[in-house]
Amino acid sequence: MRILFVADLHLYRELTKPKILILRIMIWILFFGTFAISLLAAARVKSNYFRFARVPTASGLSGAEAAHEIMRHAGIHDVEVVVAEGLLSDHYDPMHKRLVLSRDNYAGHSVAALGVAAHETGHAIQHAQAYLPLQMRMAAIGLTTFASQIVMWLPLLGMFTGLLSTYTGLLVMAVSWGIIMAFNLLTLPVEFDASRRAKNLLLQMRLITPGAEAEGVNKVLNAAAWTYVAAFLTSLVYFLWFLLPLLGGNRRD
Repeated sequence: MRILFVADLHLYRELTKPKILILRIMIWILFFGTFAISLLAAARVKSNYFRFARVPTASGLSGAEAAHEIMRHAGIHDVEVVVAEGLLSDHYDPMHKRLVLSRDNYAGHSVAALGVAAHETGHAIQHAQAYLPLQMRMAAIGLTTFASQIVMWLPLLGMFTGLLSTYTGLLVMAVSWGIIMAFNLLTLPVEFDASRRAKNLLLQMRLITPGAEAEGVNKVLNAAAWTYVAAFLTSLVYFLWFLLPLLGGNRRD
Protein backbone atom coordinates (compact mmCIF):
# COMPACT_ATOMS: atom_id res chain seq x y z
CA MET A 1 0.00 0.00 0.00
CA ARG A 2 1.36 3.43 -0.88
CA ILE A 3 -0.08 6.92 -1.19
CA LEU A 4 0.55 8.65 -4.52
CA PHE A 5 -0.12 12.36 -4.79
CA VAL A 6 0.53 12.62 -8.57
CA ALA A 7 1.82 10.18 -11.16
CA ASP A 8 5.59 9.98 -10.92
CA LEU A 9 7.03 7.11 -12.96
CA HIS A 10 10.63 7.66 -11.86
CA LEU A 11 9.85 7.50 -8.15
CA TYR A 12 7.52 4.56 -8.76
CA ARG A 13 10.45 2.63 -10.18
CA GLU A 14 12.57 3.59 -7.20
CA LEU A 15 9.86 2.45 -4.78
CA THR A 16 9.53 -0.92 -6.51
CA LYS A 17 13.22 -1.78 -6.38
CA PRO A 18 13.83 -5.06 -4.50
CA LYS A 19 15.67 -3.26 -1.70
CA ILE A 20 12.75 -0.91 -1.05
CA LEU A 21 10.22 -3.71 -1.36
CA ILE A 22 12.03 -5.70 1.32
CA LEU A 23 12.04 -2.67 3.58
CA ARG A 24 8.33 -2.18 2.90
CA ILE A 25 7.59 -5.79 3.86
CA MET A 26 9.52 -5.31 7.09
CA ILE A 27 7.52 -2.18 7.85
CA TRP A 28 4.27 -4.07 7.17
CA ILE A 29 5.36 -6.71 9.68
CA LEU A 30 6.15 -4.00 12.22
CA PHE A 31 2.83 -2.30 11.49
CA PHE A 32 0.80 -5.40 12.23
CA GLY A 33 2.99 -6.11 15.24
CA THR A 34 2.36 -2.67 16.74
CA PHE A 35 -1.35 -2.96 15.89
CA ALA A 36 -1.48 -6.21 17.85
CA ILE A 37 0.40 -4.60 20.75
CA SER A 38 -2.07 -1.70 20.76
CA LEU A 39 -5.06 -4.05 20.90
CA LEU A 40 -3.49 -6.14 23.64
CA ALA A 41 -2.53 -3.05 25.65
CA ALA A 42 -6.05 -1.62 25.44
CA ALA A 43 -7.58 -4.96 26.41
CA ARG A 44 -5.15 -5.32 29.30
CA VAL A 45 -5.96 -1.83 30.61
CA LYS A 46 -9.69 -2.52 30.65
CA SER A 47 -9.26 -6.00 32.10
CA ASN A 48 -7.09 -4.82 35.00
CA TYR A 49 -9.14 -1.69 35.58
CA PHE A 50 -12.48 -3.50 35.80
CA ARG A 51 -10.92 -6.22 37.95
CA PHE A 52 -9.59 -3.81 40.56
CA ALA A 53 -12.52 -1.40 40.27
CA ARG A 54 -14.38 -4.07 42.28
CA VAL A 55 -11.75 -4.19 45.03
CA PRO A 56 -12.30 -1.58 47.78
CA THR A 57 -9.38 -0.06 49.67
CA ALA A 58 -8.99 -0.27 53.44
CA SER A 59 -8.61 3.50 53.68
CA GLY A 60 -12.16 4.06 52.41
CA LEU A 61 -11.10 7.18 50.50
CA SER A 62 -12.56 8.06 47.13
CA GLY A 63 -10.34 8.91 44.17
CA ALA A 64 -11.09 12.62 44.58
CA GLU A 65 -10.29 12.51 48.29
CA ALA A 66 -7.02 10.69 47.62
CA ALA A 67 -6.07 13.29 45.00
CA HIS A 68 -6.73 16.11 47.50
CA GLU A 69 -4.71 14.34 50.18
CA ILE A 70 -1.72 13.80 47.89
CA MET A 71 -1.75 17.38 46.62
CA ARG A 72 -2.02 18.70 50.16
CA HIS A 73 0.96 16.53 51.11
CA ALA A 74 2.89 17.95 48.12
CA GLY A 75 1.99 21.55 49.03
CA ILE A 76 -0.26 22.06 46.00
CA HIS A 77 -3.33 24.18 46.75
CA ASP A 78 -4.22 25.73 43.39
CA VAL A 79 -5.35 22.67 41.41
CA GLU A 80 -9.06 21.97 41.10
CA VAL A 81 -10.35 18.38 41.10
CA VAL A 82 -13.40 17.99 38.87
CA VAL A 83 -15.55 15.12 37.62
CA ALA A 84 -16.07 14.22 33.95
CA GLU A 85 -18.23 11.76 32.07
CA GLY A 86 -16.78 8.88 30.09
CA LEU A 87 -14.85 5.74 30.88
CA LEU A 88 -11.21 6.42 31.78
CA SER A 89 -11.45 10.04 30.63
CA ASP A 90 -9.10 10.99 33.47
CA HIS A 91 -6.37 13.54 32.75
CA TYR A 92 -4.52 16.52 34.16
CA ASP A 93 -5.05 19.85 32.41
CA PRO A 94 -1.92 21.96 33.04
CA MET A 95 -3.28 24.99 31.18
CA HIS A 96 -6.17 25.40 33.63
CA LYS A 97 -4.57 23.56 36.59
CA ARG A 98 -7.44 21.14 36.67
CA LEU A 99 -7.35 17.45 37.60
CA VAL A 100 -10.16 15.73 35.75
CA LEU A 101 -11.41 12.35 36.99
CA SER A 102 -14.04 10.16 35.38
CA ARG A 103 -17.11 9.71 37.54
CA ASP A 104 -16.21 6.18 38.64
CA ASN A 105 -12.74 7.25 39.72
CA TYR A 106 -13.86 10.54 41.25
CA ALA A 107 -16.38 8.94 43.58
CA GLY A 108 -15.10 5.37 43.62
CA HIS A 109 -13.33 3.87 46.63
CA SER A 110 -11.60 1.07 44.75
CA VAL A 111 -7.95 0.20 44.21
CA ALA A 112 -8.32 1.17 40.55
CA ALA A 113 -9.90 4.54 41.40
CA LEU A 114 -7.10 5.49 43.79
CA GLY A 115 -4.44 4.30 41.38
CA VAL A 116 -5.77 6.37 38.49
CA ALA A 117 -6.39 9.42 40.68
CA ALA A 118 -2.88 9.23 42.14
CA HIS A 119 -1.39 8.91 38.66
CA GLU A 120 -3.11 12.08 37.46
CA THR A 121 -2.08 13.81 40.68
CA GLY A 122 1.46 12.80 39.80
CA HIS A 123 1.16 15.03 36.73
CA ALA A 124 0.03 17.93 38.93
CA ILE A 125 3.15 17.41 41.07
CA GLN A 126 5.31 17.32 37.93
CA HIS A 127 3.77 20.61 36.85
CA ALA A 128 4.35 22.22 40.23
CA GLN A 129 7.98 21.08 40.21
CA ALA A 130 8.56 22.14 36.58
CA TYR A 131 9.46 18.57 35.59
CA LEU A 132 11.42 19.06 32.35
CA PRO A 133 9.87 16.31 30.17
CA LEU A 134 6.39 17.64 31.04
CA GLN A 135 7.46 21.20 30.22
CA MET A 136 8.83 20.05 26.87
CA ARG A 137 5.69 18.05 26.16
CA MET A 138 3.48 21.05 26.92
CA ALA A 139 5.57 23.22 24.61
CA ALA A 140 5.21 20.68 21.79
CA ILE A 141 1.41 20.33 21.94
CA GLY A 142 0.68 23.05 19.37
CA LEU A 143 3.15 21.73 16.80
CA THR A 144 1.99 18.14 17.34
CA THR A 145 -1.65 19.13 16.88
CA PHE A 146 -0.72 20.80 13.58
CA ALA A 147 1.22 17.71 12.47
CA SER A 148 -1.77 15.50 13.34
CA GLN A 149 -3.98 17.61 11.08
CA ILE A 150 -1.47 17.29 8.26
CA VAL A 151 -1.33 13.48 8.36
CA MET A 152 -5.13 13.41 8.39
CA TRP A 153 -5.83 15.77 5.50
CA LEU A 154 -2.74 15.80 3.27
CA PRO A 155 -3.35 12.39 1.64
CA LEU A 156 -6.86 13.50 0.65
CA LEU A 157 -5.54 16.82 -0.62
CA GLY A 158 -2.93 15.05 -2.70
CA MET A 159 -5.29 12.46 -4.17
CA PHE A 160 -8.05 14.87 -5.15
CA THR A 161 -6.08 17.96 -6.19
CA GLY A 162 -2.73 16.69 -7.46
CA LEU A 163 -1.05 19.79 -6.07
CA LEU A 164 1.88 17.89 -4.59
CA SER A 165 4.43 15.64 -6.19
CA THR A 166 4.90 12.22 -4.68
CA TYR A 167 8.29 13.19 -3.28
CA THR A 168 6.97 16.34 -1.62
CA GLY A 169 3.97 14.51 -0.22
CA LEU A 170 6.14 11.75 1.26
CA LEU A 171 8.54 14.31 2.70
CA VAL A 172 5.79 16.31 4.42
CA MET A 173 4.18 13.15 5.77
CA ALA A 174 7.52 11.84 7.06
CA VAL A 175 8.26 15.11 8.85
CA SER A 176 4.76 15.23 10.34
CA TRP A 177 4.91 11.66 11.59
CA GLY A 178 8.39 12.37 12.92
CA ILE A 179 6.95 15.20 15.03
CA ILE A 180 4.17 12.94 16.33
CA MET A 181 6.69 10.19 17.05
CA ALA A 182 8.93 12.59 19.00
CA PHE A 183 5.91 13.78 20.99
CA ASN A 184 4.94 10.20 21.84
CA LEU A 185 8.52 9.44 22.83
CA LEU A 186 8.53 12.46 25.12
CA THR A 187 5.27 11.25 26.65
CA LEU A 188 6.88 8.04 27.92
CA PRO A 189 9.03 9.51 30.74
CA VAL A 190 6.15 11.81 31.72
CA GLU A 191 3.73 8.91 32.15
CA PHE A 192 6.23 6.52 33.72
CA ASP A 193 7.30 9.14 36.25
CA ALA A 194 3.69 9.97 37.16
CA SER A 195 3.00 6.28 37.81
CA ARG A 196 6.15 5.94 39.90
CA ARG A 197 5.12 8.93 42.01
CA ALA A 198 1.60 7.53 42.40
CA LYS A 199 2.77 4.12 43.61
CA ASN A 200 5.25 5.59 46.08
CA LEU A 201 2.93 8.25 47.50
CA LEU A 202 -0.04 5.93 47.94
CA LEU A 203 2.11 3.62 50.06
CA GLN A 204 4.03 6.35 51.92
CA MET A 205 0.81 8.12 52.88
CA ARG A 206 -0.88 4.81 53.75
CA LEU A 207 -3.72 5.45 51.35
CA ILE A 208 -3.35 1.84 50.22
CA THR A 209 -1.95 -1.14 52.08
CA PRO A 210 1.10 -3.18 51.06
CA GLY A 211 0.32 -6.48 49.44
CA ALA A 212 -2.88 -6.98 47.48
CA GLU A 213 -3.82 -3.29 47.20
CA ALA A 214 -0.34 -2.19 46.15
CA GLU A 215 -0.18 -5.06 43.65
CA GLY A 216 -3.53 -3.98 42.20
CA VAL A 217 -2.33 -0.41 41.71
CA ASN A 218 0.82 -1.71 40.04
CA LYS A 219 -1.15 -3.85 37.61
CA VAL A 220 -3.54 -1.05 36.67
CA LEU A 221 -0.82 1.55 36.09
CA ASN A 222 1.62 -0.84 34.41
CA ALA A 223 -1.08 -1.90 31.96
CA ALA A 224 -1.83 1.74 31.17
CA ALA A 225 1.86 2.36 30.50
CA TRP A 226 1.81 -0.13 27.64
CA THR A 227 -0.74 1.98 25.77
CA TYR A 228 1.79 4.81 25.60
CA VAL A 229 4.50 2.44 24.41
CA ALA A 230 2.14 1.16 21.71
CA ALA A 231 1.34 4.73 20.61
CA PHE A 232 5.04 5.49 20.24
CA LEU A 233 5.75 2.30 18.28
CA THR A 234 2.81 2.95 15.96
CA SER A 235 3.98 6.48 15.18
CA LEU A 236 7.51 5.16 14.63
CA VAL A 237 6.25 2.67 12.04
CA TYR A 238 4.29 5.35 10.16
CA PHE A 239 7.36 7.60 10.24
CA LEU A 240 9.51 4.85 8.71
CA TRP A 241 6.79 4.02 6.18
CA PHE A 242 7.06 7.47 4.65
CA LEU A 243 10.77 8.00 5.26
CA LEU A 244 12.23 4.85 3.69
CA PRO A 245 11.13 5.61 0.09
CA LEU A 246 12.85 9.00 0.41
CA LEU A 247 16.08 7.37 1.53
CA GLY A 248 15.94 4.75 -1.20
CA GLY A 249 15.14 6.94 -4.16
CA ASN A 250 16.35 10.08 -5.88
CA ARG A 251 14.41 13.30 -5.81
CA ARG A 252 12.19 13.93 -8.76
CA ASP A 253 9.57 16.69 -8.54
